[in-house]
Amino acid sequence: MAFIDDNGRARISEAITRAENKTSGEVVALVAQSSDDYAYVPFLWAALAALAVPLPALWIPSLSLPVVYLIQLCVFIGVVMALRFQPVLKHVVPAGLKRRRAHRHAMEQFLAQDMHTTPARTGVMIFVSVFERYCEVIADEGIYKKVDGEVWRDAVDAVTKAVRDGRTADGFVTAIDLCGDVLARHFPEDASADDVLPNHLIEI
Repeated sequence: MAFIDDNGRARISEAITRAENKTSGEVVALVAQSSDDYAYVPFLWAALAALAVPLPALWIPSLSLPVVYLIQLCVFIGVVMALRFQPVLKHVVPAGLKRRRAHRHAMEQFLAQDMHTTPARTGVMIFVSVFERYCEVIADEGIYKKVDGEVWRDAVDAVTKAVRDGRTADGFVTAIDLCGDVLARHFPEDASADDVLPNHLIEI
């Protein structure tokens, strides 16, 4: 995923302000570089690779135990070092694990960013995790009661497609506009409502 430049950040802020001008709800956009460091994953793969080393030794009786052990150690260290590079690591972390970690991180950030503190519980977070290539829209309790979760699918699809095309900011802007339209239908503008959540892209 390409990083979002200053122009993209400005466009996202403008989109949030535009969306919130027509609804009493609030929209937050957040992008995380990763939802986990996955530090243990290289060691798991390295252990599996090292355990497989003795198998060929069954057909090479001339290999002594110390030599086999040395080969195992070299394989373990080599695999760990190779998989520590993120471009490689992202291909060996199971997809299901990445989804679970990213979803958990999204829920943690929903609370950490005080999304649940709006007076009417009408906050919506658009969450993207770069390493996992994951996007999720999370709506607070006040919205969840009135809006089916499937309505956010178009927003998620807009972000994921734009990310694949290298247009991350465009994806956020489209998703924010879509979320703003949904909120406006169910939670029209209220001049007395305070803007309590940030209108800029949150980057962690």
